[in-house]
Amino acid sequence: MIILKKFGEYIEESYQHKLSSDVLHHARRALLDWHAALICGANSATAAMLISSYQDDIGHGSCSVVGSNQKFSARSSAFINGSISHIAEFDDIFRDGAYHPGCPTISGSFALAELNDLTVEKLLEAIVVGYEISTRIAKVIQPSHYRFFHTTGTVGVFGSAAACSSVLGLSASRSCDALATAGSFASGLQQAFRSNSMTKPMHAGHAAEVGVNAALAAKAGMTGTADLLEGSVGFGAAMSINPRWDQVFHGLGSEFNISQMTFKNHGCCGHTFPAIDGVAAILDKEKIELNSIQKISIGTYRAACDVCSYRHPKTPFEAKFSLSYTVAARIILGRVREKSFLSDAISRSDIHELENKIDTYVDEGSTARFPDNREAQIRIELNDGTILTHHQLTRHGDPDDPLTDQELEDKFIELVEPRLGKTTADHLVEAIMNSKNIMVKDLSKIWAVNQSI
Repeated sequence: MIILKKFGEYIEESYQHKLSSDVLHHARRALLDWHAALICGANSATAAMLISSYQDDIGHGSCSVVGSNQKFSARSSAFINGSISHIAEFDDIFRDGAYHPGCPTISGSFALAELNDLTVEKLLEAIVVGYEISTRIAKVIQPSHYRFFHTTGTVGVFGSAAACSSVLGLSASRSCDALATAGSFASGLQQAFRSNSMTKPMHAGHAAEVGVNAALAAKAGMTGTADLLEGSVGFGAAMSINPRWDQVFHGLGSEFNISQMTFKNHGCCGHTFPAIDGVAAILDKEKIELNSIQKISIGTYRAACDVCSYRHPKTPFEAKFSLSYTVAARIILGRVREKSFLSDAISRSDIHELENKIDTYVDEGSTARFPDNREAQIRIELNDGTILTHHQLTRHGDPDDPLTDQELEDKFIELVEPRLGKTTADHLVEAIMNSKNIMVKDLSKIWAVNQSI
């Protein structure tokens, strides 16, 4: 079986199968969390620059962009919203694939659903399809793919293309074409977030737009290369070492990866979470005075050490990719959310002083179990010689320690209320989590025209 043909058949077959209420509930959780990340990033300087760069497209379409009261084309909406939803580092994660599916998958399908005046229920079905196909691709190409590539930019094109194909009701063959075309445009290099630049969020936006383009092209009759994934010079050969294509269909149609999402409990790179949670576990158990700490050692997997290596960060971007800063911020500030990345927090001398006591190292056991496990070995040495240790086996928010619905809604309100107000934030929660026969455009009406963002 050619892989993308099988996925195309899955998309067409999904139109005939009603999803369980449990699966749809997980899709609602994903849609809610995407909105939190989207709205949270909307009043950033990066978002303003992105929107201003699309001035020629304003008024040429019927799709919404967060932070603007103007309409855009579906392609532009997907790119801008996809990028903005990745700015604040609050977006969801598929742990086993080192992949953020929400930004590309939902941003692309939301734009086409709004364009075609579809219901939220139809959007949720498309989101499930996009998550199921793309997460399976992400899982079987890791861990080698993540050495050089940003999975959200690469595999994200398949998530968006699959969800957009579902929104458009494409046949199996047309859906295969859309996925194949999208795969040719997969891109996103990790070097883009090894420095203080604004490129990383655009990986997600590009993937979202690629999916829209590919699905619309397939609908018009444009064909793609069906064996693009497994071909001798295809995606797998070029971007992975020994991809496990024989496992890519495991559970497809009967097990739903959208129920295995990680929702972020901290506003930074997910690689920092095991260390933050491990230190928090010690703090919750032991009463430690700040000035009693002599040294903190953090051992974690290599990707975390490589990606989150900044020390004494000078910008919010650097702070979000700093193991030493985020751990110090958790100890001193009590949590690692938005306020931890404001300039007054980043410049705090007590955080800098605590950072000087934090050492990080690659733990080979944790590295061997990545990406399926996200672990950290924590060792805190006190001035009196006391040694406190903890092995953090997961992250709070991962599928084996998930955020409850209430925690997810609390996070949403914390991020959205300062930008839209409590009434609007509560309205959005209700519309997303309990909607019956409302339109996607009704969701965007709640946030798209709000200029206080």
